[in-house]
Amino acid sequence: MNTVRIIGGKWRRRLLRFPDHTGLRPTPDRVRETLFNWLGQDLTSLCCLDLFAGSGVLGFESASRGASKVIMVDNAPSVIAALKKNARILDSESQLEIVEEDAVKFAASLCFTKRYFDVLFIDPPYKQGGLSKIMPFLPELLQEDGFLYVESEQPLANLKGWVTVRHKRAGQAFYYLMQKEEADASG
Repeated sequence: MNTVRIIGGKWRRRLLRFPDHTGLRPTPDRVRETLFNWLGQDLTSLCCLDLFAGSGVLGFESASRGASKVIMVDNAPSVIAALKKNARILDSESQLEIVEEDAVKFAASLCFTKRYFDVLFIDPPYKQGGLSKIMPFLPELLQEDGFLYVESEQPLANLKGWVTVRHKRAGQAFYYLMQKEEADASG
């Protein structure tokens, strides 16, 4: 099993264990630190959706920082088992919902529920087209003033309907904080 450390909030310094799985690469500490500086360290009462959850570190970081509800979605049984075990160890099952399903199918099904999130985390496996498949559903899932976080193996240019609020690069990864185009992007 691999490990990644939660860097902030009530579970700061706690280790999460996760299995080896194709395409699974946890968001590095320095990228998470930047992301949560952009979002603000306190996510109290926010509702977050972590599609392509993998290690779950973005979801667990959000819950650690006070998010009232975090849904983590992945389709690999071994990954789901590790997410559930980490949730039990942290005694966070009431805050977290772990869903075993294809992220694109889950996002599509959510569009019919009129359920909206304050923060969406999208970090699909590289070179598999996950980002282009899921992007059409995201505007229907995000609160008007909510934030979309995207990690990609290549620079993102002119995503229709989205405004980049902040962006950086770390090694091979490009990461972005975005809002809907019609929302106030002064974030």
